[in-house]
Parts: sequence; C-alpha cells; structure tokens
Amino acid sequence: MANEEQTKGSFDQVKGEAKKQFGKLTDNESMEAEGRMDKGEGKLKETYGNAKEDVSDKFNDKHRD
Repeated sequence: MANEEQTKGSFDQVKGEAKKQFGKLTDNESMEAEGRMDKGEGKLKETYGNAKEDVSDKFNDKHRD
C-alpha cells in the first residue's frame, strides 16, 4: 500500500508532465519549466516515500520475531 508521500509524489509527477506538455503545446516556456519542476518535486517525494516504506517494512519484519 502506498504511503502519503508516494501518492503525492505520483500525483505531482502526473501534474508536472501535464503542465510540461501544455507548455510545449502552447509555446509557454514558463509553464513548461513549472511542469518540469513539479515533476522533479514529485520524483523526490516518491523517492522519500519509498525510503520511508522500506524502513517501516524492515522495522516491522525485525519486530515480528
């Protein structure tokens, strides 16, 4: 199950890609750049969420015994 950071990260990546493509379509460089930033932030959030999930899984596995 995805944690909050993973979900937000995935959403930000989709939102960023949409903005980037809209910026390209309308020849709006600032919108395109904003989309790239949103997508990058989304990747960071998702990576943080993945790491958080890994730590939680390892902690729970260790304490099940």
